[in-house]
Amino acid sequence: MLRIHFSAGDLARTRIAEQPDPLWETVLSLHQLRERRREPVLDGWRRRRSARAARTLRILSPLMPPRGYFPDFLTPAEGSGGLECGIDAVLSTPRSQLRTEVGLLASDNPLPPWARRLAEGEVSTLHRLGQALREYHASVLEPAWRDISSRIEGDRRYRTETQCRLGTEEMLRTFAPVLRWQPPVLLADYPVERDVQLAGRGLLFVPSYFCRRTPVALLDENLWPVLVYPARLRYPEALATPDARLAPLLGHTRAAVLEALQVPCTTSELARCAGVSLSSASEHASVLRRAGLIASTRERHHMHHTLTQLGSHLLTGVLVG
Repeated sequence: MLRIHFSAGDLARTRIAEQPDPLWETVLSLHQLRERRREPVLDGWRRRRSARAARTLRILSPLMPPRGYFPDFLTPAEGSGGLECGIDAVLSTPRSQLRTEVGLLASDNPLPPWARRLAEGEVSTLHRLGQALREYHASVLEPAWRDISSRIEGDRRYRTETQCRLGTEEMLRTFAPVLRWQPPVLLADYPVERDVQLAGRGLLFVPSYFCRRTPVALLDENLWPVLVYPARLRYPEALATPDARLAPLLGHTRAAVLEALQVPCTTSELARCAGVSLSSASEHASVLRRAGLIASTRERHHMHHTLTQLGSHLLTGVLVG
C-alpha cells in the first residue's frame, strides 16, 4: 500500500503536469512492450512497435525491468520540458546518484558489464544511453505521439477543471478507484508498504498513456514528489476536452487559460484552474492581453484578469455587446 500524506499547504501546491513526459512514457511503454497480458487498447501498438524497438531494447531493457525498481535518474523532472531537456538531465546525473541507483537496481537484477561503467559516469556510456533514448522515442513513441498527447490532454483538462470548480480534494476523488482519497491521506495499491510525507511541497500528478493499473512514484523522497497515474480514456460529458476550435489556433494550454477566464480571476487562481505553473499562467496571460483577448488590472499585490468582448466572442462564438 502507498500512503501519501497531505497537509493544507500540500493541497494548495498540488497540480497536474502540463504535457506528456517523454521519459516517463519511455519507461512505461517499454514495460508494456514486454507485457504478455492482453489489452485491446495496446495490443495493436505492441505488434507494430516491438520490431522497431529491438535495437534499443538491448540497452534500455536492463535499466527498466518490467517489475520492481528502476532508477529515478531515468525520469528526471526536466523531462517535463521535452525529450532533449530530459536527456540532458539524464546525462548530467551526479556520479553519486548513478552509483547509488544502479547499485539498487543490481541488487535484484542481473546487469550487463557496461552498467558498471554507467554507474561510474563514463561519458561514452552515458551518451550511448542518451542515443538509445532518442532512437526509442523516434521509432516507438513518435508515431503514436499524437494519440498519446490527446489522451493525456483530455485527462489533464478533466482533472484541472474539477480542481478549478470544486477544489483539490474533489479533484483527488476523481482518481478512484486507482487512488482513494481518505483525508488527509491518498491511498493506492502498491507492491510494497510505503508512506510518503509531502512536507509542504505538494504533489505533481503526471498522467500517462502507458501507465496501467498501479500508479508509480519516485523512490528518492529528497526529489520533488511525483505520482504517475493512468490517463483516463473517457470523461463525464460536462468535463470534456478543450474546445476543438481553439486548441489548433492557440495551442491546448493557451486555450485552457482562455477558457479558465470565463470567470475573472487572479494569476494564481488562473494557474490553478488551467493546471499550469504560476510563471506559465503569467506568460500566457501576457500573450492573450497583447492580442486583445483579455484585460488585466493590478490591485495591490495581485493581477486580476478578465475576458474582453473579443476574447468572449472567440471563446463562445457569441458576439458580446
